Amino acid sequence: MTVAGAPPVALVSMPFADCDRPSLQLGLLAPAVASAGFPVRVMHAGLDFAALIGVSAYRELATHRGRQFGDWLFSVAAFGPAAPDPDGALVTDFCPPVDLLALRDRMVPEFLDALAADPLWREIRFVGFTSTFQQNTASFALARRLKERYPALVTIFGGANFEGAMGEEYARAIDVVDHVISGPGEEALPALLSKLSGFAAESAGPPSGIPDFDEYFARAERLGLLDRDTVLLPFESSRGCWWGAKHHCTFCGLNGETMAYRSKPPAQVLAELETLSRRYRTFRFEAVDNILDPRYLTTVIPALTTSGYDLFYEVKANLSRDDLRLLARAGVRRLQPGLESLSSRVLGLMDKGVRAAQNVCLLKWARYYDIDVAWNLLWGFPGETPDDYAAQAAAIPHLVHLQPPDSADRIWLERFSPLFNAGSYEPEPSYRYVYPPSVDLSRAAYFFEWPEQLDDAVYAGVRDEVERWKALWSSSERPELTYRAIPGLLQIRDRRPTFAAGTYTFPDPVAAIYLACDDRPRSVAAVAGALDIAYDMVEKVFEELAARGLMFLDGDRAIGLALPAIPGR
Repeated sequence: MTVAGAPPVALVSMPFADCDRPSLQLGLLAPAVASAGFPVRVMHAGLDFAALIGVSAYRELATHRGRQFGDWLFSVAAFGPAAPDPDGALVTDFCPPVDLLALRDRMVPEFLDALAADPLWREIRFVGFTSTFQQNTASFALARRLKERYPALVTIFGGANFEGAMGEEYARAIDVVDHVISGPGEEALPALLSKLSGFAAESAGPPSGIPDFDEYFARAERLGLLDRDTVLLPFESSRGCWWGAKHHCTFCGLNGETMAYRSKPPAQVLAELETLSRRYRTFRFEAVDNILDPRYLTTVIPALTTSGYDLFYEVKANLSRDDLRLLARAGVRRLQPGLESLSSRVLGLMDKGVRAAQNVCLLKWARYYDIDVAWNLLWGFPGETPDDYAAQAAAIPHLVHLQPPDSADRIWLERFSPLFNAGSYEPEPSYRYVYPPSVDLSRAAYFFEWPEQLDDAVYAGVRDEVERWKALWSSSERPELTYRAIPGLLQIRDRRPTFAAGTYTFPDPVAAIYLACDDRPRSVAAVAGALDIAYDMVEKVFEELAARGLMFLDGDRAIGLALPAIPGR
């Protein structure tokens, strides 16, 4: 419902938002603005650029983090003569993944001119830009073109890139930024619009909280980019991070100044999924939550076991076999558990609140229940030692039947992280190729240079083993390590190329000790007590089976690495 005479508002998502899913930010803000009485138009403009340069090149830039390649593309259009790199030195200095010069000099102006020529702008009074990661300069560039044509147009910027000091600095230094919202915008944006326009927001009803993705689907279909079999609908069941509120992972800058955790009632989550599925004729969803509410394991997740959804969630890695079985039954096909390391000591330096054996346990049962795991192996933490990485390099050949990390590399230093807050650091170097000197990058940047903790050679063994692991995983026949068991007898079949192919047969007490560590990691003392076997005997079995690569040993804890030969139980 709109209020008569209320000025029209446009909400825009510029490159490089993901082109394979609609913007949840626009999806939530548009109904909030409309419910306040303002006519609202939505524009997923990143789709236009993806259609112009090709989806493959667009995805390369949209998924990149750290180096500011995407923002560099729009720097000249955003800042004109003040742009710091008109000659394209960044292309030589940093080797971007695609030919940026051709895109910057020809396609960026074409794209911006087409957007600015849209007749809708003749009616628009306010334009809001949402910006996360590399969406800043494209937004500034369009704002500049629009203000040149329509000087009375008022711009409002928000999103993760405008939290705290970053938003303050952009508002100070960028002349096309009229107003900034730091933090959630569903209430703040209507309130600001009402104050600026003089129209009272309370004349219309409250928004439903269900995002509106109509414009994304219409625009993607018009541009020939819509594939309903692959598009993912973002949904939100919680905000903040319950673990971070207690123990902030040292390298994580997510949530900015809004760490406090809050989750939706289970019935609301289920209703929103059903509404969105019916409205957009898809069952594929991606939760934007930073972490799954553990209470959902007894509410939302069991309720989803009778649905046909295909879901993604971020979780803490301390999930049990039963948890993963339940998630798989509920249609959770993809997880991001924040594993980060195979060393309990390094995980302690991160303040992750899990042990390496728990990470391996998650990889094991996710593999068994056919859940894809997105994870990265990270290094570069204060206090780590060469032994931490020598041990991980030695352990990786034992794990090649489990899913490898997507990457293995040093951490990015992010604003708002405990590591960032503990020192003073220089912005990541590529920012200097994007923003003019008038912008104080120490306040505007999100990524910063992080000093090497150890010589890069220390990590070479882990890096090489991960590359071999990934190559094995992508081969036509993935490595396997499976077992069968009956009371008193265990048989393990090993088909990992890092070990000689063979089959091991163990009677009790070895069989009983191994199976006691099947579902989850257990300590020597716990197994000895449960089975009434001498501590020394259990400890010896742990060590011998770990030496053969059949168990993962983590201090005095161990977990069996073989998966049940019969799937799905």
